[in-house]
Amino acid sequence: MFTVVFLALVSCNNKKTEVSDLDKLRNSTNIKSYPAVQMDSMQAINSITKQKVQELLDLSTLYLSGNRNTEIDTVIFSQMESYFHKPDSMTFRKLFRELDSLKVKSVKVNSLNVYKEFYKKDTLDYAKFNLEYFDAKNKSLGTFEKNAQYILLSTPMIKKEFKFYFLDFYSSPLKKDSTSAGVTR
Repeated sequence: MFTVVFLALVSCNNKKTEVSDLDKLRNSTNIKSYPAVQMDSMQAINSITKQKVQELLDLSTLYLSGNRNTEIDTVIFSQMESYFHKPDSMTFRKLFRELDSLKVKSVKVNSLNVYKEFYKKDTLDYAKFNLEYFDAKNKSLGTFEKNAQYILLSTPMIKKEFKFYFLDFYSSPLKKDSTSAGVTR
């Protein structure tokens, strides 16, 4: 009996009080909780572009699944327009036509690469991405390679901060001006 009581007391004294999750959060710092990830500018642009493409496609499928005439549809559409520098009535036509024709319910961006094209004296920023479309039963409808042209504009309020806008979505890259080689009649 004495041994059982002794072991019970020893085991109670050896128990450490666990720190609750709330105390862990209260006493942690950002340095310990969120390690800094170093990215170069191209990696950052690539990451931001992939995020923006995914968000725009998610909003597009959400908008197309609705009635397109309710208040929430209006809010979704205005949110989609905010991703574009100068949206107009033709901005979403190609995107909506493709998503509607395939009856797409969700989209996943599998890979994305940003690149630059030089046209005369201008440098144009493009993103080439690989998408996978899914139907209502989450069955893959296939993968598609698309392009989008984007622009980064500096904000006047804060130095070293840029706003991301699409100029053209599901665009074709510029065709190089060239003369066909060979004999022409």
